Amino acid sequence: MNLPPDLPSSTPTPEPTPWAPPPPLFSEPTTIPDPVPAPQSAIRNPLSAIHSAISQVFIGQDEVIHQVLAALLAGGHVLLEGKPGLGKTHLVLALARTFGGAFRRIQFTPDLMPSDVTGHTLFDLAAQQFRVRQGPVFTQLLLADEINRAPAKTQSALLEVMQEGRVTIDGETHTLAPPFMTFATQNPIEQEGTYPLPEAQLDRFLLKILIDYPDANQEASIVRAVCSQAAARGLSPDQVSQICTPQDILDAQAATAAVDAVESVVQYAVALTRATRTHGAISLGAGTRGAISLIRMAKAYAFLDNRHYITPADVKRAALPVLRHRITLAPEVAISGQSIDTVLTSVLNTIQSPRT
Repeated sequence: MNLPPDLPSSTPTPEPTPWAPPPPLFSEPTTIPDPVPAPQSAIRNPLSAIHSAISQVFIGQDEVIHQVLAALLAGGHVLLEGKPGLGKTHLVLALARTFGGAFRRIQFTPDLMPSDVTGHTLFDLAAQQFRVRQGPVFTQLLLADEINRAPAKTQSALLEVMQEGRVTIDGETHTLAPPFMTFATQNPIEQEGTYPLPEAQLDRFLLKILIDYPDANQEASIVRAVCSQAAARGLSPDQVSQICTPQDILDAQAATAAVDAVESVVQYAVALTRATRTHGAISLGAGTRGAISLIRMAKAYAFLDNRHYITPADVKRAALPVLRHRITLAPEVAISGQSIDTVLTSVLNTIQSPRT
């Protein structure tokens, strides 16, 4: 039946739905998960990349680079000994660029004063007050070139900063930004006009690394690479790109310190150190800091080898660079021409390593 046109339909008209914003494409989590710590393998990867980057400009010295990286992980200082022209400065510059560390170089000379190393205070006439002028030690990687050219008074200016990472200037103490590492070089063939480093200074160095000539093929590669650019600017440390940050190095140092020091290996390191004090060819043996340094380097080697514990092999590998500058040969042995490394090798052979 048709309804009259003036009557409304029995079906009610629906009301319009109020406007609402569309739902978000991604819903936010109700709880924020705790951050997951980075695995140690993620810390080691930059170290492997650092080794590769340095080896591009410091050719044929893989073991030297490995020792330098281990010293960096252990937070120690390095004494580099080698003939001129073997790339000692290249090594330190390249290392600094890999993690963006600040770098400064001091050329040690007989007239160098301690204040030239640490800094001094100056009177500012405009401000009418004294200001501290920081010396070149205020950096992260310090290259003390030909350190034995300066007298002991100047060499001792590095004692506090190497041991405690701080500098005292006119009674005011200034702390350096970590990581801080000193590389000191000395020439083994020119002794005229040099000042031997005192025992207290030598003992502050974690390692003494000997840099020798590369083999014939490696030397030919170096010559070709250096001469490939104008003014012989090939193999420049400026070619090395930054791989990580100083904070990454600090994290790696903390992870290295956490490596487990097995008790039997600690006793082995102590036995090696004590054996240097009773050996007939040695007039002055290594002190307790020698045993400490052996364990520090063993932890660094273990960390680089992706292990969380140290082994006797790590201690043996560290023995020569750690102890060679901490002992003094007897006069009759030194006159006979025996090297310190030869004597230390004989000491290693007298101590039986533990089984781990």
